[in-house]
Amino acid sequence: MAKLELQSVTKCFGDNVVCRGIDLRIDEGEMVCLIGASGSGKSTLLRCMNLLEPVDDGVILLDDIDIAEPGFDPQPVRQRIGIVFQSFNLFPHMTAVENVMLAPRRVHNRSREALLPEVTELFTRFGLADRMQHYPDQLSGGQQQRVAIVRALAMKPEIMLFDEITSALDPELVGEVLDVLRTLREAGMTMVLATHEMGFARELADKVCFLDNGVILEEGPPEQLFSNPKQERTRSFLARVL
Repeated sequence: MAKLELQSVTKCFGDNVVCRGIDLRIDEGEMVCLIGASGSGKSTLLRCMNLLEPVDDGVILLDDIDIAEPGFDPQPVRQRIGIVFQSFNLFPHMTAVENVMLAPRRVHNRSREALLPEVTELFTRFGLADRMQHYPDQLSGGQQQRVAIVRALAMKPEIMLFDEITSALDPELVGEVLDVLRTLREAGMTMVLATHEMGFARELADKVCFLDNGVILEEGPPEQLFSNPKQERTRSFLARVL
Protein backbone atom coordinates (compact mmCIF):
# COMPACT_ATOMS: atom_id res chain seq x y z
CA MET A 1 0.00 0.00 0.00
CA ALA A 2 1.21 3.49 -0.83
CA LYS A 3 2.26 5.60 2.14
CA LEU A 4 1.56 8.78 0.19
CA GLU A 5 -0.22 9.00 -3.14
CA LEU A 6 -0.99 11.99 -5.31
CA GLN A 7 -3.77 11.75 -7.87
CA SER A 8 -4.31 14.46 -10.49
CA VAL A 9 -2.84 17.14 -8.21
CA THR A 10 -3.08 20.63 -9.69
CA LYS A 11 -1.73 23.83 -8.17
CA CYS A 12 -2.06 27.33 -9.62
CA PHE A 13 -0.78 30.74 -8.60
CA GLY A 14 -3.20 33.06 -10.36
CA ASP A 15 -3.08 32.17 -14.05
CA ASN A 16 0.20 30.29 -13.63
CA VAL A 17 -0.38 26.53 -13.45
CA VAL A 18 2.64 25.18 -11.54
CA CYS A 19 1.54 21.55 -11.09
CA ARG A 20 -0.61 20.04 -13.81
CA GLY A 21 -2.55 16.92 -12.79
CA ILE A 22 0.36 15.14 -11.14
CA ASP A 23 0.12 11.45 -10.22
CA LEU A 24 2.78 10.07 -7.88
CA ARG A 25 2.98 7.07 -5.57
CA ILE A 26 5.44 6.88 -2.65
CA ASP A 27 5.64 3.55 -0.85
CA GLU A 28 6.70 3.00 2.76
CA GLY A 29 10.48 3.23 3.13
CA GLU A 30 10.97 4.47 -0.42
CA MET A 31 13.26 7.30 -1.50
CA VAL A 32 11.86 9.26 -4.43
CA CYS A 33 13.99 11.95 -6.10
CA LEU A 34 12.41 14.78 -8.09
CA ILE A 35 14.70 16.26 -10.74
CA GLY A 36 14.17 18.98 -13.32
CA ALA A 37 15.06 22.55 -14.17
CA SER A 38 14.34 25.42 -11.79
CA GLY A 39 10.69 26.40 -12.15
CA SER A 40 9.56 22.91 -13.18
CA GLY A 41 7.31 22.56 -10.10
CA LYS A 42 9.43 20.43 -7.75
CA SER A 43 9.36 22.75 -4.72
CA THR A 44 5.66 23.54 -5.10
CA LEU A 45 4.86 19.84 -5.33
CA LEU A 46 6.70 19.17 -2.05
CA ARG A 47 4.87 22.04 -0.35
CA CYS A 48 1.55 20.58 -1.52
CA MET A 49 2.45 17.20 -0.01
CA ASN A 50 2.42 18.52 3.56
CA LEU A 51 -0.27 21.14 2.92
CA LEU A 52 1.96 24.20 3.11
CA GLU A 53 0.23 24.97 -0.19
CA PRO A 54 -3.44 24.03 -0.65
CA VAL A 55 -4.06 22.24 -3.93
CA ASP A 56 -6.57 23.53 -6.46
CA ASP A 57 -7.61 20.10 -7.64
CA GLY A 58 -6.80 16.45 -7.06
CA VAL A 59 -6.35 14.04 -4.16
CA ILE A 60 -3.46 13.49 -1.73
CA LEU A 61 -3.79 10.23 0.16
CA LEU A 62 -1.81 9.73 3.38
CA ASP A 63 -2.40 6.14 4.50
CA ASP A 64 -5.49 6.15 2.22
CA ILE A 65 -7.00 9.30 3.81
CA ASP A 66 -7.47 12.31 1.53
CA ILE A 67 -5.63 15.13 3.30
CA ALA A 68 -6.23 17.57 0.43
CA GLU A 69 -9.95 17.88 1.15
CA PRO A 70 -10.99 21.48 1.82
CA GLY A 71 -11.19 22.11 5.57
CA PHE A 72 -8.78 19.30 6.50
CA ASP A 73 -6.65 20.40 9.48
CA PRO A 74 -3.06 20.70 8.18
CA GLN A 75 -1.31 20.72 11.57
CA PRO A 76 -1.49 16.97 12.33
CA VAL A 77 -0.39 16.30 8.72
CA ARG A 78 2.69 18.52 9.11
CA GLN A 79 3.65 16.61 12.25
CA ARG A 80 3.58 13.39 10.24
CA ILE A 81 5.23 14.83 7.10
CA GLY A 82 8.34 16.87 7.92
CA ILE A 83 10.00 19.24 5.46
CA VAL A 84 13.49 20.75 5.28
CA PHE A 85 14.26 23.68 2.99
CA GLN A 86 17.46 24.94 1.37
CA SER A 87 17.50 27.89 3.80
CA PHE A 88 18.18 26.63 7.30
CA ASN A 89 15.59 28.86 9.07
CA LEU A 90 17.24 28.44 12.47
CA PHE A 91 16.48 31.06 15.12
CA PRO A 92 19.76 32.97 15.56
CA HIS A 93 19.14 33.79 19.24
CA MET A 94 18.72 30.10 20.18
CA THR A 95 21.35 27.40 20.50
CA ALA A 96 21.18 24.38 18.22
CA VAL A 97 19.52 22.26 20.91
CA GLU A 98 17.00 25.01 21.72
CA ASN A 99 16.10 25.24 18.02
CA VAL A 100 15.52 21.50 17.87
CA MET A 101 13.45 21.36 21.08
CA LEU A 102 11.17 24.28 20.30
CA ALA A 103 8.54 22.50 18.19
CA PRO A 104 8.24 19.30 20.29
CA ARG A 105 7.91 21.40 23.45
CA ARG A 106 5.23 23.65 21.98
CA VAL A 107 3.31 21.17 19.85
CA HIS A 108 3.57 18.05 22.04
CA ASN A 109 3.82 19.85 25.39
CA ARG A 110 6.92 17.89 26.31
CA SER A 111 9.38 19.08 28.92
CA ARG A 112 13.00 19.88 28.18
CA GLU A 113 14.07 17.12 30.59
CA ALA A 114 11.96 14.50 28.84
CA LEU A 115 13.18 15.55 25.40
CA LEU A 116 16.87 15.90 26.13
CA PRO A 117 17.90 12.20 25.92
CA GLU A 118 16.29 11.57 22.52
CA VAL A 119 17.40 14.93 21.11
CA THR A 120 20.96 14.24 22.30
CA GLU A 121 20.78 10.87 20.55
CA LEU A 122 19.80 12.62 17.30
CA PHE A 123 22.64 15.12 17.58
CA THR A 124 25.06 12.26 18.27
CA ARG A 125 23.72 10.15 15.40
CA PHE A 126 24.42 12.93 12.91
CA GLY A 127 27.83 13.96 14.23
CA LEU A 128 26.70 17.08 16.07
CA ALA A 129 27.03 16.08 19.74
CA ASP A 130 29.69 18.74 20.33
CA ARG A 131 27.61 21.46 18.64
CA MET A 132 24.42 21.29 20.71
CA GLN A 133 25.15 24.46 22.70
CA HIS A 134 26.42 26.43 19.71
CA TYR A 135 24.43 29.25 18.13
CA PRO A 136 23.73 29.11 14.38
CA ASP A 137 26.38 31.73 13.53
CA GLN A 138 28.96 29.50 15.23
CA LEU A 139 28.15 26.62 12.86
CA SER A 140 29.16 25.96 9.26
CA GLY A 141 26.47 25.84 6.59
CA GLY A 142 26.61 22.05 6.54
CA GLN A 143 26.25 21.89 10.32
CA GLN A 144 23.31 24.30 10.24
CA GLN A 145 21.59 22.19 7.61
CA ARG A 146 22.15 19.05 9.68
CA VAL A 147 20.64 20.83 12.70
CA ALA A 148 17.63 21.73 10.53
CA ILE A 149 17.24 18.04 9.63
CA VAL A 150 17.56 17.01 13.30
CA ARG A 151 14.90 19.62 14.15
CA ALA A 152 12.50 18.03 11.66
CA LEU A 153 13.30 14.50 12.91
CA ALA A 154 12.66 15.53 16.55
CA MET A 155 8.95 15.69 15.64
CA LYS A 156 9.14 11.96 14.74
CA PRO A 157 7.69 12.30 11.24
CA GLU A 158 6.65 9.31 9.17
CA ILE A 159 7.73 10.96 5.90
CA MET A 160 10.49 13.49 5.22
CA LEU A 161 10.52 15.98 2.36
CA PHE A 162 13.75 17.72 1.34
CA ASP A 163 13.72 20.77 -0.93
CA GLU A 164 17.12 21.31 -2.57
CA ILE A 165 18.77 21.10 0.86
CA THR A 166 22.33 21.20 -0.53
CA SER A 167 21.92 24.02 -3.05
CA ALA A 168 22.87 26.81 -0.60
CA LEU A 169 26.01 24.98 0.59
CA ASP A 170 29.62 25.27 -0.48
CA PRO A 171 30.57 22.18 -2.51
CA GLU A 172 32.82 20.75 0.23
CA LEU A 173 29.89 20.81 2.70
CA VAL A 174 27.42 18.98 0.44
CA GLY A 175 28.82 15.54 1.27
CA GLU A 176 28.16 15.76 5.01
CA VAL A 177 24.48 16.58 4.39
CA LEU A 178 24.11 13.79 1.82
CA ASP A 179 25.60 11.41 4.41
CA VAL A 180 22.67 12.28 6.69
CA LEU A 181 20.27 11.28 3.91
CA ARG A 182 22.17 8.02 3.44
CA THR A 183 21.74 7.29 7.16
CA LEU A 184 18.01 7.98 6.96
CA ARG A 185 17.75 5.80 3.86
CA GLU A 186 19.41 2.91 5.69
CA ALA A 187 17.01 3.41 8.61
CA GLY A 188 14.03 3.00 6.26
CA MET A 189 12.69 6.57 6.36
CA THR A 190 10.18 7.38 3.61
CA MET A 191 11.63 10.36 1.74
CA VAL A 192 10.93 12.64 -1.20
CA LEU A 193 13.78 14.88 -2.39
CA ALA A 194 13.89 17.70 -4.88
CA THR A 195 17.56 17.65 -5.82
CA HIS A 196 20.22 18.70 -8.31
CA GLU A 197 22.61 16.03 -6.96
CA MET A 198 22.29 13.61 -9.86
CA GLY A 199 25.00 11.23 -8.66
CA PHE A 200 23.27 10.89 -5.31
CA ALA A 201 19.87 10.31 -6.95
CA ARG A 202 21.35 7.69 -9.23
CA GLU A 203 23.05 5.89 -6.34
CA LEU A 204 20.32 5.82 -3.70
CA ALA A 205 16.87 6.62 -5.10
CA ASP A 206 14.27 3.90 -5.54
CA LYS A 207 12.52 6.05 -8.12
CA VAL A 208 13.46 9.22 -10.01
CA CYS A 209 10.83 11.58 -11.44
CA PHE A 210 11.72 14.15 -14.10
CA LEU A 211 9.48 17.21 -13.87
CA ASP A 212 9.06 19.59 -16.77
CA ASN A 213 6.61 22.48 -16.95
CA GLY A 214 4.54 21.19 -14.01
CA VAL A 215 4.16 17.57 -15.08
CA ILE A 216 6.06 14.38 -14.33
CA LEU A 217 7.28 13.80 -17.86
CA GLU A 218 9.07 10.57 -17.02
CA GLU A 219 9.68 8.38 -13.97
CA GLY A 220 11.43 5.13 -13.28
CA PRO A 221 14.31 3.40 -11.50
CA PRO A 222 17.43 5.58 -11.58
CA GLU A 223 19.43 3.21 -13.76
CA GLN A 224 16.71 3.25 -16.43
CA LEU A 225 15.97 6.98 -16.28
CA PHE A 226 19.60 8.12 -16.29
CA SER A 227 20.93 5.53 -18.75
CA ASN A 228 18.03 5.14 -21.16
CA PRO A 229 15.46 7.95 -20.82
CA LYS A 230 12.44 7.58 -23.06
CA GLN A 231 11.62 11.26 -23.57
CA GLU A 232 13.71 13.63 -25.70
CA ARG A 233 13.16 16.42 -23.13
CA THR A 234 14.60 14.17 -20.39
CA ARG A 235 17.60 13.36 -22.57
CA SER A 236 18.34 17.03 -23.27
CA PHE A 237 18.04 17.95 -19.57
CA LEU A 238 20.37 15.14 -18.49
CA ALA A 239 22.85 16.01 -21.23
CA ARG A 240 23.16 19.49 -19.69
CA VAL A 241 23.52 18.43 -16.04
CA LEU A 242 25.50 15.20 -16.18
